[in-house]
Amino acid sequence: MTESTLAAPKAAGNAVAVANPWSVVPPVGNLDAYVAAVNRLPMLTPEEEQRYARELRDSGSLEAAGRMVLSHLRLVVSVSRQYLGYGLPQGDLIQEGNIGLMKAVRRFDPDQGVRLVSYALHWIKAEIHEYILRNWRMVRVATTKAQRKLFFNLRSMKQNLRAEDAVADAPPREALTEAQIGMVARQLSVKPEEVREMEMRLAGGDVVLDPTPVDADEPALGPITWLADETHEPAAMLESAQRERLSTVGIGQALDKLDARSRRIVTERWLNVNDDGSGGKTLHELAAEYGVSAERIRQIEAAAMKKMKAELAEYA
Repeated sequence: MTESTLAAPKAAGNAVAVANPWSVVPPVGNLDAYVAAVNRLPMLTPEEEQRYARELRDSGSLEAAGRMVLSHLRLVVSVSRQYLGYGLPQGDLIQEGNIGLMKAVRRFDPDQGVRLVSYALHWIKAEIHEYILRNWRMVRVATTKAQRKLFFNLRSMKQNLRAEDAVADAPPREALTEAQIGMVARQLSVKPEEVREMEMRLAGGDVVLDPTPVDADEPALGPITWLADETHEPAAMLESAQRERLSTVGIGQALDKLDARSRRIVTERWLNVNDDGSGGKTLHELAAEYGVSAERIRQIEAAAMKKMKAELAEYA
């Protein structure tokens, strides 16, 4: 039994009757048929659950794992309904929840004294949460564990506030008031500015930057058309011009301050090189030319570089 088999509630085909209720859920034509199929699978008794869990732990029995997973598929369907407000297909939510269920079954310890349904709930929700955060927006609204918790709790609280407005026949509030932000921050034990930032992320939307052509004869325009070209930003242009002067005139003047031997060592070591960094002479090659040790060449080079840096700093 593979994860892909259980995690795909939208497989193509026609619903068929299954003689053995523990066999893999048959391919079905739509989500309603899948839900009906998993609801027909019998639940495990506590004794059966313990027996299968020990079989899986002790011998790695795939049959035992399959029975534990299949008996809890209806739990995944139930949990997935809680997240329909995010605008994502329920079939995809169920697929991710099924993966979380299989992870829970693999890690379930029958000696902990809890039922699998309680243990699996965390894993199912964790997988669904991760799927929502990956796919709800093109740009992820939450990356850290604290941001994920704030994202789901804040969205739930805002939905409750809208429901209260509807009951009171008041106009819906798009943004939280300062008092509500403070209340949410206290309830979730976070800073008010974190609530404001997350609310701003929730209120934002994805924007397609690339231009979308409407007519072949008309120029395609989009937000990216009006974005600034950083290469022509005044500060960037000044910085680029300064780097260019330092790498040409500045280095030339700095080399002129050195004695002939130091200037040649720096030139042969760092300036007469190829684009890939090869071609410069080694310390041993220069030491052989001057009849001194490689350590002496290194000392001359270090002193020359220090003097050049001071000259370049004054030039800049």
